Amino acid sequence: MAASLLAAVGDVTFILTGDGTIIDVAVSQGDLANHGFADWIGESWVGTMTPESRPKAIEMLQGAAAATPPRWRQVNHPAAGGDVPVRYMVMALGDSERLIAIGRDMRVAAAMQQRLLQTQQSLERDYIRLRQAETRYRLLFDMASEPVLIVDSQSRRIREANPAAHRVLDAREGTLVGNLASMVVVPEQRDDFVAYLGAAEAADDLDPAILRLNEHGGDAKFSARLFRQSRTPMLIVRIEPVIAGAAERRIDATLSDVVERMPDAFVLADRELKVLTANAAFVELAEMPSADRIVGAGLGTWLGRPGIDLDLIVGQLRDHGSVRNLSTIFRGAAGAQEEIEISGVIAAINGNDCYGFTIRNVGRRLRDVPVATRDMPRSVDQLTELVGRISLKEIVRESTDMIERLCIEAALAYTSDNRASAAEILGLSRQSLYSKLHRHGLGNLVSDTN
Repeated sequence: MAASLLAAVGDVTFILTGDGTIIDVAVSQGDLANHGFADWIGESWVGTMTPESRPKAIEMLQGAAAATPPRWRQVNHPAAGGDVPVRYMVMALGDSERLIAIGRDMRVAAAMQQRLLQTQQSLERDYIRLRQAETRYRLLFDMASEPVLIVDSQSRRIREANPAAHRVLDAREGTLVGNLASMVVVPEQRDDFVAYLGAAEAADDLDPAILRLNEHGGDAKFSARLFRQSRTPMLIVRIEPVIAGAAERRIDATLSDVVERMPDAFVLADRELKVLTANAAFVELAEMPSADRIVGAGLGTWLGRPGIDLDLIVGQLRDHGSVRNLSTIFRGAAGAQEEIEISGVIAAINGNDCYGFTIRNVGRRLRDVPVATRDMPRSVDQLTELVGRISLKEIVRESTDMIERLCIEAALAYTSDNRASAAEILGLSRQSLYSKLHRHGLGNLVSDTN
């Protein structure tokens, strides 16, 4: 009866003799009965436990026999599905020598403890990842060369500022934090800056604002974007000084002015040889009223003989990257034709190839070149008359020699007997050209000073 009553307090109750033998058992937890707890009558209570739990059970039996105040101790009972943890308290049963052991099933508590441990471990891992991410963010924030401010959206005060922001605002490290964000611009533009921050809270695609910095007095481009941190709205404000950009624009303006004042003509064309820009000397040489009438027109309208010179020049540019002092002609819009020397270079602008040319009028200093009156080595009619008298192989060789000599003579006449230029036009080395001149008996057609 005592065991049944006390079983209502715990999940299992054992009535024991003084030496720990089980006399009776009452199980109120049905799952414990399935593990055989009710079948242990007559067995040693200590013997039903795992080896590491038995010293605890012996101490509880000795404490109950000595009438010491009882206390709860947790032990494990071996079972088919794993150890069953039970928390016991052992006390004497009245004045008899019998003892009573009240036990509570701790499997639910153990499962909860296991889940709690797993949750704690998961939180620790998340905390470590958060700390690592915060460390990386802080490192990037401090190392960034771009000035950045973190502004509280409600108070409009600076919460964080990286070292680049302190440098551009000429402030000591840490002195910006806590100040109003509007203090970074000149007083007359502070209301505009506050209004811009308010607009940034309502729109994500807001265009940057150009404002003047308070300390340096230089202009800067401000960009702001809203984000939330711990449910608090924040603004990240980027500052981009435009002083360097202004200096670059001044340099570009100076360079453009120099090119415009050059005495030699200059023209810039795209990959399709459409004119992008030209200076005043080119406009004058082209006999056009203004540069606007030239932009977009094909360069072949004025430069070189159609289909010959310009293709040759572009081919040289693509192969070698530059050409220098090539002789050709320039045709004006009014019909005038001038002898010129052209130098050019190929360059990439915004990922696209462009061609830049300088053009010099040399018609006044070119010497008159006597017209060549030399007879052709053979005519086509003379070659066809050889059919039947010599083999086709010899006729082809003679034809090749005739064409080669005609081309060399044309190149020499075109370059005013300049062997270096003629070799470049023909795509030959200078030594190869000398060899062909000697083979065709053309060595005396040009001056030895070339």
